[in-house]
Amino acid sequence: MIDERRRSRAVAAVAAAALTSVFADATWAAPMRCGTEIIDVGASMAEVLKHCGEPAKREVEVQDVRSGNRVVGQTTFETWYYTESGLTHVLEFDQDELIRIK
Repeated sequence: MIDERRRSRAVAAVAAAALTSVFADATWAAPMRCGTEIIDVGASMAEVLKHCGEPAKREVEVQDVRSGNRVVGQTTFETWYYTESGLTHVLEFDQDELIRIK
């Protein structure tokens, strides 16, 4: 009986942690509004610039693409920052595609 309670508590704790993780990720993926347009993951840099204008700040990083221990190429990773009404939106691009909004 005691082992069953411990197991039930452990299962509940794991389930709660999993749900917390799911909802935490959902907040990072929220779309961003620019004027009357909605910007979401999958948008191109050109689309974001067209609807939102130039970001307040840009960071560009070239990262190695690996296959196992070998470097097989490079990719450009950009982070753009937009600030509106005291709220900062962080947009992350891999190559030309928006992959994350924070």
